[in-house]
Amino acid sequence: MKLEVGNRKSEGSDLKLRTFQFGLRCVRLADALPQTRSGSAIGKQIVRCGTSVGANYRAARRARSRAEFVAKLGIVEEECDETLYWLEMIEALGSMKFESLKPLMQEADEILSIIVTAIKTTKSKPLSK
Repeated sequence: MKLEVGNRKSEGSDLKLRTFQFGLRCVRLADALPQTRSGSAIGKQIVRCGTSVGANYRAARRARSRAEFVAKLGIVEEECDETLYWLEMIEALGSMKFESLKPLMQEADEILSIIVTAIKTTKSKPLSK
């Protein structure tokens, strides 16, 4: 798959593309929130943590060691979970209907599951000599 960002094209993994698209979807969701004090505050949080998922995943792919890789994936895990928190908050406040949020929540759950598995797998592999 090709990931187009501006005029740049880069070969990327499916997860790299998914986390980028996840961030885009979070930005669009934030733009669709009501222009209230709470909508604005939650929107900023969704943009921050939702886009951080992809940014930190890219950083993890450039890790210089296994420990750095696991640490950066840990940040991805935290940011993805925080995004889920804010999506749940939006639904609980009635700012958007669950049906509108469900696809993004499912994607966050799937990304989170992939990242947790990657962390566990990486930690369980023996160090190469």
